[in-house]
Amino acid sequence: MIKLPLFRTLFGFCGLMACIPTLQARQPDEGFFDRWALTIPGGKAGWLEVTKEDGYYDASILWGGGSVVPVDSVVFSDDNTLLVTRTRDVKREGPNGKVVRTQRFTDLITAKINGDDMRLTLTHPNFNGKGLENSDFTGKRIPPIPAKPNLKKVKYGKPIALFNGKNLDQWELLDSTKPNGWSVSGKTLSNDPVQEEGKPHLRYGNLRTKATFEDFNLKLEVKVPKGGNSGIYLRGIYEIQVAATYGKPLDSHNMGGIYSRVVPAMAAEKPAGQWQTYDITLVDRHVTVILNGKTIHDNVPLQGCTGGALWSDESKPGPIYLQGDHTRASYKNIVLTPVR
Repeated sequence: MIKLPLFRTLFGFCGLMACIPTLQARQPDEGFFDRWALTIPGGKAGWLEVTKEDGYYDASILWGGGSVVPVDSVVFSDDNTLLVTRTRDVKREGPNGKVVRTQRFTDLITAKINGDDMRLTLTHPNFNGKGLENSDFTGKRIPPIPAKPNLKKVKYGKPIALFNGKNLDQWELLDSTKPNGWSVSGKTLSNDPVQEEGKPHLRYGNLRTKATFEDFNLKLEVKVPKGGNSGIYLRGIYEIQVAATYGKPLDSHNMGGIYSRVVPAMAAEKPAGQWQTYDITLVDRHVTVILNGKTIHDNVPLQGCTGGALWSDESKPGPIYLQGDHTRASYKNIVLTPVR
């Protein structure tokens, strides 16, 4: 079945039509209707959920960075191929790095499944307007989320101080080719992504622990200035948002949100420029977050990775990583206690 907006999306982009097989009314394989961990072209993490509800097919997608968003259309071909279209805005920048125009492009994603494996192809227009490009990539069915853990019965090991207050010996940049804005002063770990006026925007490096972890409790303090934006990634895949959003409506993109996935139960942030405390527990793909002494996420299930994840495999151990490519942010008293 095709939603009406699909016609504007597909038929408005004639080049993709040659890639779409003849569509029939055959019922698709029920195995498609699930959550899928993607490794998208270029190796970054992605996520796809395909659903069937009220006689319609729908899907949401995460493509590398950013948010989980609805796709534009979902259809199935007679040979059990899933076809998904998504539109995205591409910003054209001038010599000084400022955006001079935004153009909208439509991508086509086709997918076939074999058990718990998904094989996908991205067909997208080249940004120079000359022809189409195909890129193959893969997906894995995400195992069902375990039952909600009884946190009272969880046993912990010895606390680990992730930051010694003196240096960055326990940390490293995710990408050593990017500028490093991180430094240590007064037992505080701070990021200062300095930008030069009139020059292209520099993307500074994110900082990760050299060690990796599975389930744990993490306590820390964080401070951001007015307009500040950072993030705390648990095992490198789930971002707890850090942002100066005091006084704003509840939103998954605001302080304490599981970025673009779960809205905090209440607003607990302080005004910008003040130290704030996080007490975060991750066990069995469920997370509890206490912000400034208030429980804003109570053992909530995690449906998949968030934008900027290092990978989409939720079973892998991973680092704590701090987002440094946005604005100034400061952290201190970072202590992780692993689950035994």
